[in-house]
Amino acid sequence: MQLPAKTLMAATVGMACLMMTTEVKAQQNEKLSGRQKAIIPIAAFTGSGNMPGLETALTEGMDAGLTVNEIKEILVHTYAYAGFPRALNGINAYMAVMADRKEKGITDNEGKAATPMPSGFDRTAYGHRVRNALVGSDMSNRTNGYPAFAPVIDRFLVEHLFAEIFYRDILSHQDRELVTVSILAAMTGTEAQLKTHLRICMNVGLSKAQLEEFVKVLRQKVGAESAERSAATLNDLLGTSPPLNQAKSVKVIKNKAPTKGAAAHFTGNVTVESQFASEILNGYRGAIVTFDAGARTAWHSHPLGQTLIVVSGRGLVQSEGDAVQEILPGDVVWIPPNELHWHGAAPDSPMSHVAISDPLNDSTVKWMEPVSNEQYRKTPQ
Repeated sequence: MQLPAKTLMAATVGMACLMMTTEVKAQQNEKLSGRQKAIIPIAAFTGSGNMPGLETALTEGMDAGLTVNEIKEILVHTYAYAGFPRALNGINAYMAVMADRKEKGITDNEGKAATPMPSGFDRTAYGHRVRNALVGSDMSNRTNGYPAFAPVIDRFLVEHLFAEIFYRDILSHQDRELVTVSILAAMTGTEAQLKTHLRICMNVGLSKAQLEEFVKVLRQKVGAESAERSAATLNDLLGTSPPLNQAKSVKVIKNKAPTKGAAAHFTGNVTVESQFASEILNGYRGAIVTFDAGARTAWHSHPLGQTLIVVSGRGLVQSEGDAVQEILPGDVVWIPPNELHWHGAAPDSPMSHVAISDPLNDSTVKWMEPVSNEQYRKTPQ
């Protein structure tokens, strides 16, 4: 027997809310999973437009178990909060990463596709029910605020964002809220929305401990500015002091597995490890970078300059238009702001250095074209 359309719709909406309630109970008080942690920098870097950071985050996300369709969905979701330009830039960056992985023979898990909407789907009813469940109160017939001033934007929110987008079951509602707060944390001037969505995160089952972990991932993977903004907003939401995740004593950051330098930004084999960031708002970021013999960066610049401390091997550094300089263990190299340059290992020796730079608008580097073999061959032998 075929159910009437209204009965089917009520059952569909009811099931969605039941699933969200079940998800809350199942997930509450757990730590963030590896795939959830991987969501954070992907969404944040897409929202801020930091493409170099995004490329690394996309690779690490797939290695952490995110499927191809889940990452696509994160990037699509971004447009609702950061606009089409940032979302499309993110999708283009992902296409390039996928092409590089395919060329290397890596096969990634495609993952499930979204369940199609049923015929005659009532977007208004579904959108209101989902938003009300997320927020924890009935917002269906508001007579003040932006819904009264500009009703069309509330209709777009209800029928498109909370219906068409949230109906897509590639990501859970909890995943989508994690995507949303990551985007908002990476943007400036969005503290009010960030506070609202941090509250929604708790409504869908993310615990205080998990949100503190969210701040920690931002600090480690995205930047101190985003982390401090989120910590202060979460602190305000919870009424706690001092701000969450702020170090109160000596803090030791354990080294993690090295990551490979992106092929778009390095020639040859390069590894990055011991990544660190200042606990102070807008403070420095750094890492130890190791170059195999002959490996080097692409041409690039830093908005607020960079300091290199050579720790082993023999290396080279060159500013555009200047002669190549040799660098050895113990040498300290200062690169001025916006100075186009490259650095790397000598042709016959590996080299490791500590790289330290300050962010401007959450970005520390602007990448340009690779250093060609012809340019590199002109270096001292």
